[in-house]
Amino acid sequence: MVIKDNAPERAVVPPLAPRRERPTSNSGRVDPYGWMTDPADPPLAAYLQAERDYYDARTAGLRPLVDELAAEMVARVPDQEPSAPWEQGGYRYQYVYPAGADHPRLVRSAAGGAARTLLDLQRVADAGGTGYCETGLVQVSPDGQLLAWSVDLSGDEVYELRFRDLRTGRDLVDVVPRSYYGGAWSADSSAFLYTVHDDAYRPYQVRRHVLGTDPADDPVVLEEDDERFEVEVDASRTGAWVVIRLVARGTTEEWLLASADLAAAPEVVRSRQTGVEYALEHAPGHGPDGEDGFLVVTNLGAPEFRLAWAPVTDPARWTEVLAEDPAVRLHGVDAFAGGYLLSVRQDGAAALRVHPSGAAPYPIRCEVAGGMARMGRNEEYDSDTATVVLESFLDPAVHLDVTLATGARAERHRSVAVGVEGGAYRSERLLVPRPDGAQVPVVVMRHRDTDLNGTAPCLLYGYGSYEASCDPDWGIDWWRTLPSLLDRGVVFAVGHPRGGGEQGRRWWLDGHLGAKPNTFDDQAAVADFLADGPVDGARIVTRGLSAGGLLQGALYGRRPDRFAGVLAEVPFVDVITTMLDPSLPLTVTEWEEWGDPREPDAYEVMASYSPIDNRPPVAARPPLLATGAVHDPRVLVREPAKWVAALRHDDPDAGRGTYPGSPVSPRTVLFRCETGAGAHAGPPGRYGQLHYEAEVLAWCLAAMGAAVPPAR
Repeated sequence: MVIKDNAPERAVVPPLAPRRERPTSNSGRVDPYGWMTDPADPPLAAYLQAERDYYDARTAGLRPLVDELAAEMVARVPDQEPSAPWEQGGYRYQYVYPAGADHPRLVRSAAGGAARTLLDLQRVADAGGTGYCETGLVQVSPDGQLLAWSVDLSGDEVYELRFRDLRTGRDLVDVVPRSYYGGAWSADSSAFLYTVHDDAYRPYQVRRHVLGTDPADDPVVLEEDDERFEVEVDASRTGAWVVIRLVARGTTEEWLLASADLAAAPEVVRSRQTGVEYALEHAPGHGPDGEDGFLVVTNLGAPEFRLAWAPVTDPARWTEVLAEDPAVRLHGVDAFAGGYLLSVRQDGAAALRVHPSGAAPYPIRCEVAGGMARMGRNEEYDSDTATVVLESFLDPAVHLDVTLATGARAERHRSVAVGVEGGAYRSERLLVPRPDGAQVPVVVMRHRDTDLNGTAPCLLYGYGSYEASCDPDWGIDWWRTLPSLLDRGVVFAVGHPRGGGEQGRRWWLDGHLGAKPNTFDDQAAVADFLADGPVDGARIVTRGLSAGGLLQGALYGRRPDRFAGVLAEVPFVDVITTMLDPSLPLTVTEWEEWGDPREPDAYEVMASYSPIDNRPPVAARPPLLATGAVHDPRVLVREPAKWVAALRHDDPDAGRGTYPGSPVSPRTVLFRCETGAGAHAGPPGRYGQLHYEAEVLAWCLAAMGAAVPPAR
């Protein structure tokens, strides 16, 4: 189809970045765009703004469709939207979105009393004046009188930490200007532990703040010098312990600190051993003869993980509770007075297994293909019930209180998608065979009136890295966005290539480091499988974000013939150059995922797929939309900027496309750069996210030739 710009063709000129060749590290590589480092540097800032202006001009013809999609999505949001409530310390807490608000209020009530607002994040966002607002942590103190809360107003994941007196509703003078995710209160509510990241955005310190003192004097509780490890801190559900966790890819080490004495030195549980992971869950009463101690999830001698017990007097001494099941990946354990629940993956699906005290275990699953069962928010240890969540890509989340001993369920909360007909959509999970014997899952969703007979267009989503699983809790508001695709006769498919965690730890191992090309070949095989029958092979658009953006860049270079369009969001595409620079955020910690290109074998593998080094022939290029954000600390904006610049340089028409009046004609290259406040995962707020989804999905619909009003 043809979509014309509002401006004359010759007035829409693609920006061309200058080439200034310089060596990259000591590798012998020459980077013509090595000058693209600091987005605040005037030449780069001007180039990024020119790309955004060009994108806006080229997609102007899509604006009516964007507005239509946004209106549909926003209409699915209830006027006032509460979250599932949770109990803590005698209060009931809940987030509530007022009508028209992008950000919620945190409210609480006691014993059936009226709810009182503790924190109004819409007011925080409005006062910030940047257009961006995201919280890092929001934690109530054990005595219920104080609130630790942190906020990022630019999108760079640097959080200002504050403390609010909930009796007066006013913040204390204590302000920590730079903090990261995670934190833990002392038992007496007088002190708070938090993490700080270094210049490479690696959380490397835990610091202690005593209320009423100068944050500049906060002492360091623990510092990790090994750049492969990141530091996390959290309190146990019992409130008795603070757990400091040092995490590298495939290796962990935990330290314990009694919450009653945060001034004491933390003690290591088990010294790190490369390739060994473990995580402790305080579970008093669950040991032999009611002993106090910890349940331990570990892969020591168990690739898919097992469950052990450790006494509180010797947490390094582990006794096996449940042996490894090679068919089940054990991810975590949540303990309560009345039993414990295991978070597992089996047959590609996230599920729970309940182990009540003194009763037989039983499973909790979502019966919808591609759906999941997961833990809800549970702050109280002394409970015989646990809140769990069932959800799918097509069904809003349902929060259930499960009585552990009997399995009885009571609905706590149900999310709502206004105006969406229950039962209007279908979901199924298919397996795609690969030559090496692997079976790659793909979840396929459609309207009940859309046949899988090879005529429907398709949007294919994928990620495939870090043992992360593309589940319904991925971070996109599927229930409000997907109907706008499915009602237009589009099939939505989510591939689960190797490198992800959908099929367990072995699935990840067979899709990272030297096996990374399996990820790209698996997803290409999924697309071929869909094109060979279920959908129209000429109208498949592929999408992914971050490492999933790398997947899109690799598919763009390796299989340009397969796709009607490629949407690469904040893509990690200059793989070798980035991984050669240990000063950049995440590089050193990422060597265990991608490899260290200073090693010849790793360099060769990366060189085989790095998108900036494997650009497709100009004539074969499908339309491409890349995104980026100047404040993104995870995938620096230089990645998509350099990639787009290189693609423009290759093409005599600089990526204008075969028909410059359309934003989706072959050979079109567009770069949607967020030049103001914005983050790795896009705009903040429930409406901000929906408007962004409307924008990129309008482009996808146009690329697959499905930009028509819904027929349902």
